[in-house]
Amino acid sequence: MPLLEVSRLTKAYGGLVAVNDATFSVESGSITALIGPNGAGKTTAFDLISGIVEPQKGGVSFDGTEIAGWSPHSVTRLGIGRTFQITRELGDLTVLENMVVPSATGGLRRLFSRRITTDERRRALDLLAFVGIDHLSEQRAKSLSYGQRKLLELASVLMATPRLVLLDEPAGGVNPALLDRIMDRIRALNAQGTTFLIVEHNMDVVMQLSHSVIVMAHGEVILQGSPGLVQADHRVLDAYLGTA
Repeated sequence: MPLLEVSRLTKAYGGLVAVNDATFSVESGSITALIGPNGAGKTTAFDLISGIVEPQKGGVSFDGTEIAGWSPHSVTRLGIGRTFQITRELGDLTVLENMVVPSATGGLRRLFSRRITTDERRRALDLLAFVGIDHLSEQRAKSLSYGQRKLLELASVLMATPRLVLLDEPAGGVNPALLDRIMDRIRALNAQGTTFLIVEHNMDVVMQLSHSVIVMAHGEVILQGSPGLVQADHRVLDAYLGTA
């Protein structure tokens, strides 16, 4: 059954309609990809779901609760985590300190106190070990490679134990070895019950990871189906070639 349901979602910025009457769903326990050419409305859809911007029309339901217009903090507390296309780590803090900032129990107060509880430290180190960068826990985040920052962002989102994770281009700018690790960790988390909605331009990643694919073009959802169905649909090719 759907964990996330988006219904007729609409958001415009002046005369530009970024998301137009978009409707799609994400099944509980699935890895669902959200694809489309640049400017299709994918990141705006993420912003609407995660509470960064408010829709002008439509709804967002998470496990039966209507959350459209909720604050990002409230959305996070309900069980939705989100990463960004450009990582947002705090460079002058250590990797370990970055882990507690987005946690439900830590929050921004950690930026000022710099104190980490024993339970937070244990959980943070466990998650850093899970993504393979626990040996970097005391390094400044700004010293990490881009791929390591992607792993840190994924680990930090997991601190709040989300049921749904929105991943914005996890493969972007990552070398093949780290990409394999990220994909492996996504599969492992999914096997443990975490649901994923992933914006991604790398079609190899999409086809290897996804159970379902949503295709957007010009702010609209033009198709949702299995990877095989999406690959064979002429509307997808038209969208990427700019004829849709």
